[in-house]
Amino acid sequence: MKVASYDIVFQEIPKEVTLALNISQCPCHCQGCHSPHLSEDIGEQLTTELLSNLLDRYGTAITCICIMGGDAVPDEVNSWLAYIHSLGKKSAWYSGRETKAAEVEDAHLDYLKIGPYDEEKGGLRQPTTNQRLFRRCDNEWVDITSIFWK
Repeated sequence: MKVASYDIVFQEIPKEVTLALNISQCPCHCQGCHSPHLSEDIGEQLTTELLSNLLDRYGTAITCICIMGGDAVPDEVNSWLAYIHSLGKKSAWYSGRETKAAEVEDAHLDYLKIGPYDEEKGGLRQPTTNQRLFRRCDNEWVDITSIFWK
């Protein structure tokens, strides 16, 4: 998996200070995607050293790490989510697929956003969205998408 960019975000995962890793080589090609450049083969390989350097830079402020993409390599996403948990951080995965990839184990996830972007339905901030954000509570997935609606 290659990290095309990263940022510290406060709105992707509610009530978390999240290190969002934007993964390239997205196979989804959603019409109206806000980051179409992520379909390209760009960025640097995600390594434990790269992730450690980012975490060292931002210290304990980071409470969650979100993998934004990685749909082309769900087995690698699963390995990284397990690693993130081993660091004592919450984990999240944003997938453009309709359902969670079977390779990604629930035990490695705290948050999961699924659904391709549909221009007509809008993103998570729109009540008409087809995308859903779930939080795992007591081994059950709870849909928390409505938290984004005003």
